[in-house]
This record gives sequence, structure tokens and C-alpha cells, in this order.
Amino acid sequence: MERSIEKVNLAEALSRFDEHWRPKIVGELNDFFVKVVKLKGEFIWHQHENEDELFLVVSGRLLIKLRDRDLWLEPGEFVIIPRGVEHMPVAEDEVHIVLIEPKSTVNTGAMASERTVPAEWL
Repeated sequence: MERSIEKVNLAEALSRFDEHWRPKIVGELNDFFVKVVKLKGEFIWHQHENEDELFLVVSGRLLIKLRDRDLWLEPGEFVIIPRGVEHMPVAEDEVHIVLIEPKSTVNTGAMASERTVPAEWL
């Protein structure tokens, strides 16, 4: 099946929803989804056994807690969290990010909780 070629405006996509910690799929690339998500507050410690995860900050300031250190991400910066590495995102104020991750990625990794949600198309 051939998909149409369309541009995605990140600001417009992010303006279409208000929920935090609920990723929205905005694109598909081979076996990966491109997602946008708004974060606020603290997530849970988790890891992804089989998937690497890319966090790209569009706006705001994101803290990625690792067991051995903290990483602060500013707009225009990204980090790749390798599979198996425990991490916890924290957003003191609202942060808008892009995630690029395999389609099999569950937002809470192996830690099923009330925060576990399926990504949905925007």
C-alpha cells in the first residue's frame, strides 16, 4: 500500500491534544513510529528490554534520570536511551517532545502500570 507524502508541523500536531504522557503517532518510518507527546510531572522508572528510545525536546526542559546520573535536555537536543537502561523522564513544567521508537515499544517498557497506554494516531 502506498502512503501519501505529507509534511508534519510539530507545533500544529502538539496543539491538537492536552493530555500528558499519552503519545500520539504522527508518522511511520520502516518499523518505527514517530510520536509527539506532552510531559508534565514525573513518570516511572522503567526500561525497554528490546528497544532503543530517542527523546527529542521541541519545547521546555526535560530531565532524564538515569541510575548513575541526570541528563537535562533543552529545546533542539535529543538523547538515545539504549535498550535495557533504566530511566525516568521528569518535566517540572510542560515539555513537548518527539519520540522515535520501534512500533513494538510500550511507553512503560516492562513495567505495566496505570501509566501504560497504547500510542494512538493523532
